[in-house]
Amino acid sequence: MPLIMDELLAQAARMAQVGIRRLLVISGEAAWCEAQAMAFRHAADTEVLWVGPRTVAPPFCFPAKLTTLLGREFQHAIFDARDGFDASAFAALAGTLCAGSWLLLLVPEWRHWRQQTDADSVRWSDTAEAIRTPHFVDHLCRTLSASPQTLVWRQGQPLAQQPTIPRQEWRRANGQPEREQQAILQALANTTAKVCVVTAERGRGKSALAGMHIQRLAGDAIVTAPSRASAEVMATFAGERFRFMAPDALLASDVAAEWLVVDEAAAIPSPLLKKLMARFPHTLLTTTVQGYEGTGRGFLLKFCADFPQRQAFTLAQPIRWAAGCPLESVVNDALIFHDEAFTQRPEGELTLLPVEQAAWQSQPVLPSALYQLLSGAHYRTSPLDLRRMMDAPGQHFLAALSASGPAGALWMVDEGGLTPALSQAVWAGFRRPRGNLVAQSLAAHGGSPLAATLVGRRISRIAVHPLRQREGIGQRLVAQAWDSATGCDYLSVSFGYTEELWRFWQRCGFTLVRIGTQREASSGCYAAMALRPLTEAGAALMQREYARLCREWRWLQHWVDEKVPLPAMADAILTDDDWWDLAGFAFAHRPLLAVLGNLNRLVGQVTQPLPALRGRLNGEEEAALCSRLAIHGRKALLLRLRDEAGQAMRAVDSERTNQLMEQIRQLQFF
Repeated sequence: MPLIMDELLAQAARMAQVGIRRLLVISGEAAWCEAQAMAFRHAADTEVLWVGPRTVAPPFCFPAKLTTLLGREFQHAIFDARDGFDASAFAALAGTLCAGSWLLLLVPEWRHWRQQTDADSVRWSDTAEAIRTPHFVDHLCRTLSASPQTLVWRQGQPLAQQPTIPRQEWRRANGQPEREQQAILQALANTTAKVCVVTAERGRGKSALAGMHIQRLAGDAIVTAPSRASAEVMATFAGERFRFMAPDALLASDVAAEWLVVDEAAAIPSPLLKKLMARFPHTLLTTTVQGYEGTGRGFLLKFCADFPQRQAFTLAQPIRWAAGCPLESVVNDALIFHDEAFTQRPEGELTLLPVEQAAWQSQPVLPSALYQLLSGAHYRTSPLDLRRMMDAPGQHFLAALSASGPAGALWMVDEGGLTPALSQAVWAGFRRPRGNLVAQSLAAHGGSPLAATLVGRRISRIAVHPLRQREGIGQRLVAQAWDSATGCDYLSVSFGYTEELWRFWQRCGFTLVRIGTQREASSGCYAAMALRPLTEAGAALMQREYARLCREWRWLQHWVDEKVPLPAMADAILTDDDWWDLAGFAFAHRPLLAVLGNLNRLVGQVTQPLPALRGRLNGEEEAALCSRLAIHGRKALLLRLRDEAGQAMRAVDSERTNQLMEQIRQLQFF
């Protein structure tokens, strides 16, 4: 064994000379894998980072904490995937390794791996227990075996050495602009465009480029980013001219500058980003495409399309390692970090057909192309989405297929079918089982305690190739989904509300049943939900929830800064449903904004002061309300609000209130 480790380290020295990193897969019994990894650690003349679920000697990091190490660089690392494979952490770890590094991947015994449950699956499968992930494991094994520079060391077998591929000597970056960077810096110095965009895969030097641009400016610049830490590289190259403000703080200020420079722009909600950009003469946006950050091509397709006069640049040449680095290549292949789906128009007539998860075995090219299309069309995609697509239960896919590849894709997820007792517990706020996004929301925020008992199929993602849009392909896919959803009560969709998106879903036959009251961090939009029924029960649920939304809109519209085409009905009568909802708020855990109309109708019928409740319903901010009433914290305020609601209910009908209180409290026992 010492000879093997010595040879690996000798290879590492040669890898450093040509600027590459490589992957060594160690497969076998858990103890044997760990012994080889520890032997490598002891033989190395530097600290070797260990990433895994069980603590070992430092340096060590749990997979979930790996983002705290981004921006740092390591010489060699070990990734422990013997119990489960955290794909995002694996990709992120690969990005921290410098030229001349080995990444050791510890996995179960090769032949039995697909039969083993994956502990990581509980994060993305919406199942209570870990599940087997045969499609991902088979895909990974195929990818690793086909990679010419990846070593696979299986227990009981010798470590086979791949032939060395001749490479040119590599020159490490010295802090001065590389050729690609220099060309872009020159273009930026002479640009008249209001918006400039630099996209690149990770490790291409886009943040460094932005810092160099700031350093060379004759005028001044303001930098913003999702976090201060994410702009550290830019700060290094910008030097003393680096001025950072968080997006929210910048918007609230009156700071002016010639340039606004935004790092990882795709991670900032687009409405906020557009408001910021409108205040500055010039804007430079940088963003990572693909990779574990998950921005995809959606940033360019959706956001930048609003700026037709933009000047776009791409950095292709890696800086921290050489082009064609074997580790980068195998990670990209394993996690499908490619976007070739957008390079050519899929020509010809389209055939709509279902794609089963088994296709990852029988014809993997098709689901891989679908995944590329779906991920590239959305702002935020992560390797968790790939894992979910491959192996999570209850997933359904439709493809609009041309002779040259998919022109459209639809991804659906089964939801609902909860027991009546569990659905009522969800309605009351006593339970939040995994998954069931729309089904749970209909119960938790709507007016139907049994809503989650119905069986729904939620449209999770839909994408049409950018060169085949405006042909009705999306509507055709939705129609096919509706036709094929046998055994379901309704189709559902949850989306970030915009007028354009809502018009699309309306054309697809959906009815709006819920609008959130807080903008989502990812999209900057209010979450909206809509239904298209398939059965009488589904139609009754849709009609009930739409009527409830219209009835509540009189009150909700003051909390939603968005024009939504809903009638504002004037109704001051407390119905039986109102009483039930009010009891769910006062004596259980229903959220205030789910019963906003009910509470307004209630306080309109009593003369009690109810200072906390009336103040909150009138839009007084929680912090100001706590200060005025000497309430210590949001939790204490919520308890006060629930108590005052109970007081108001008793003032109207004490006997009915006590009966409802007892009924509500019984819902937690099932």
